[in-house]
Amino acid sequence: MSRPPRRPQGDHARHVPVLLAEVLASLDLSRAGLAVDGTFGAGGYTRALLDAQPDLRVVAIDRDPTAIAAGGDLVRTSAGRLRLVSGRFGDMDALLAGIGEAQADWVVLDIGVSSMQLDQAERGFSFRQDGPLDMRMGGDGPSAADLVNEADETTLADILYHFGEERRSRAVARAILETRRRGRIETTAQLADLVASVVRPEPGSPIHPATRAFQGLRIAVNDELGELVRGLHAAERLLKPGGRLGVVTFHSLEDRIVKQFFSARSGRAAQGSRHMPGVEAPTPKSFRLVTKGRVLPTEAETEGNPRARSAKLRAAERTEAAPPPPLSAIQALASLPAAQKGTRR
Repeated sequence: MSRPPRRPQGDHARHVPVLLAEVLASLDLSRAGLAVDGTFGAGGYTRALLDAQPDLRVVAIDRDPTAIAAGGDLVRTSAGRLRLVSGRFGDMDALLAGIGEAQADWVVLDIGVSSMQLDQAERGFSFRQDGPLDMRMGGDGPSAADLVNEADETTLADILYHFGEERRSRAVARAILETRRRGRIETTAQLADLVASVVRPEPGSPIHPATRAFQGLRIAVNDELGELVRGLHAAERLLKPGGRLGVVTFHSLEDRIVKQFFSARSGRAAQGSRHMPGVEAPTPKSFRLVTKGRVLPTEAETEGNPRARSAKLRAAERTEAAPPPPLSAIQALASLPAAQKGTRR
């Protein structure tokens, strides 16, 4: 499911991120060192990291210029312990090298769209407020409107089905093509109304019929799954032996990628052989699991914060093994079927 909206915009400075206690426990912040918050957003995890250990330094990364600008006050009150870096967390090792940091002791990733992005109608992430159909986290590259108005029917249907898990993806894609013949689809309200005319709401469900379609488009526009794959491999390269990586996801595809990455890197996944050529070949174990499976929020947390309902945490500790080559299996999970085959359908 797509993340429910967080608190109103005025509460960003003090919003509490989901699974906070579980994340901090999994990281084991018992010593001085350098932590990387790869998804700064409203700064919730960064603030918690700074508060948890007085000798800890933090480098926080975000591709959204507005998030970096909004973090200025936190930098000023951190007594030199926090640096904000503009960029994608999939490039975290290169970004840290650029500021003179070769390795890190901890990395935390909170995957998906941020509260600031959802709450600002002009960003075009949410159908709850009408705005331009944008959805770009970094403000660069093709927008959701470009994708909706220019992609072919098969590509649109694949995005909605594989990234949004929308069962009526083909029907929605056909409706988009029929509508855009009469004029461009430019706003979130236009698209939400179009999807709602095709997808019936589930009885008793509070989820808007356009939720899955918006999720799929947002993931495609920002290459969120590809960024997650790159971020996991970048964290693997960046972490010191004994360093820990914690990842919070909100979507089944995200969690599947993290699960398979940790399984493969810890030796839990099936090993390749001539009888199973599609399975990754054996590699040195670069991680050992910290969490046994996924960690879910408590009932008390979900009652107090509905956003936490779909959250899942997985964490692992870096071993002394050199980083193996990237995993092609999880790279495939981040791609549409046509891209996996190398041809357009």
